[in-house]
Amino acid sequence: MDASTVHILEFGPHLDKTASTNTKLVLPRVTAVVYPKELWPSAKTFWQHTGEGVTSRRAEFCHRALEEGTMVEQSSARPMTPRMSKGPRRYQRPMSVDHGVADGANGHSNGDEKLVTENGAPDSALFVEERFGRNLSVEFAAQAKLAIRKRIAGSLTTNTDLPHSLDEPTDSTHERSRDVPGFSVDDVYLYSGGMNAIYNAHRALMTYRGASPSVMYGFPYVDTLKVLEKFGPGATFYGHGNSADLDDLERRLEGGEQYLALFCEFPGNPLLRSPDLKRIRGLADKYNFAVVVDETIGNFLNVHVLPYADVVVSSLTKIFSGDGNVMGGSAILNPQSRYYSGLKHVYNAEYEDNQFEGDSICLERNSRDFISRIKRIDHNAELITDILRAHPAVKQVNYPKYGDTKQFYDACRLPNGGYGGLLSATFHKMEDAQVFYDHLQTQKGPSLGTNFTLSSPFVLLAHYAELDWAAQYGCEATLIRFSVGLEETEALKHAFEFALEAIPSHTS
Repeated sequence: MDASTVHILEFGPHLDKTASTNTKLVLPRVTAVVYPKELWPSAKTFWQHTGEGVTSRRAEFCHRALEEGTMVEQSSARPMTPRMSKGPRRYQRPMSVDHGVADGANGHSNGDEKLVTENGAPDSALFVEERFGRNLSVEFAAQAKLAIRKRIAGSLTTNTDLPHSLDEPTDSTHERSRDVPGFSVDDVYLYSGGMNAIYNAHRALMTYRGASPSVMYGFPYVDTLKVLEKFGPGATFYGHGNSADLDDLERRLEGGEQYLALFCEFPGNPLLRSPDLKRIRGLADKYNFAVVVDETIGNFLNVHVLPYADVVVSSLTKIFSGDGNVMGGSAILNPQSRYYSGLKHVYNAEYEDNQFEGDSICLERNSRDFISRIKRIDHNAELITDILRAHPAVKQVNYPKYGDTKQFYDACRLPNGGYGGLLSATFHKMEDAQVFYDHLQTQKGPSLGTNFTLSSPFVLLAHYAELDWAAQYGCEATLIRFSVGLEETEALKHAFEFALEAIPSHTS
């Protein structure tokens, strides 16, 4: 296909209409790629797996600006220059809020701006979507992003409004801090979604170390494996995530095979198996490959995985937010990594803060009570796990507290950390699984990490076209995944017991 048939259209602020406000408000910017319909499969693959699209909040913001005439097309259609290794950079500027704001490290704000609403009231007096839906403050958005990064770093633990929370002293001794020497909030990078953080971590490693195959260890969230397979030289997949897989990897390494990085989840989704990070770290140090750990399921209030990883990624869309109304992702660099200086150089040169400011404001507010929510969710999930484990129709319950990988989870579990809010169960009979699911009075859907309990026939949804392939790794078609929420414990207990009682046969 001739590259000249692909065009980029850039839309930005109408300067005449925004000249008086462009130092105070976020300006609408979006880029569109126009291509022949024959390229749709490739475009869909890229958009689906990399998380490089726009969020709904940004789309709404820009659509309204286009209708009002404050956003206009700023470039005529022109041929796209292919950039296979790095991908298109949407805006050639330090960060997405405006020049002059990103005076901190790595394109981040240093948090010096003063934040009040028009009438001088603190932000908490007004609802976010109403207050900032049309007049999005550059200063407030920058402060929100700094607060998110400090919360991820573990140095912001209070549930207070901006800007007061940023004035709290850094909590360097708290058990939730990332206690790695040299670590700071400047090692935290924000993205528009979790997959975008993973995709860019992979891309940064290839930029720094060269394009080599990677290892996907453990049965993963489907898009992670696709990123490694489709946007690089491929991946060796170890779907069982057990010691035998590590034995095989070690044999390959001893035989001279070389890898860019090992990607894993802690714990995995949906089987909740925990990788042996200590052994993986040892192999990585000996044979010179990086380790990228996705801590979305475990979350940093329960586990501390940074000492074993070169990069830690997470989906902030999930329990960090909880409300299910905003997307976000993060990547953290380990300053003790042998690759730190090289990766830092790549991130400083290539990183774009493209998390939409409206999303940042919403995400910051949602995450203020992250600590208290995690404790309750951990408690509820353990209760549901015990109820399911006691029922004869249930073949197996997958939860980090039980099973042959518990020791690996416990090795990274914080002193007061729990086992998370995600679990899954398989049934002896498909008919029993169907009856149970139909009678389970929770919300149903494919996501996780919501403040309300969410149930999903995960394998049927995610791997319907490859059920036999998934089954060989323990992901059976009868598997139901549960993301446990903040409901009253007794109400949850009743809902699960009611569904179990509806199963007509308890034959194992």
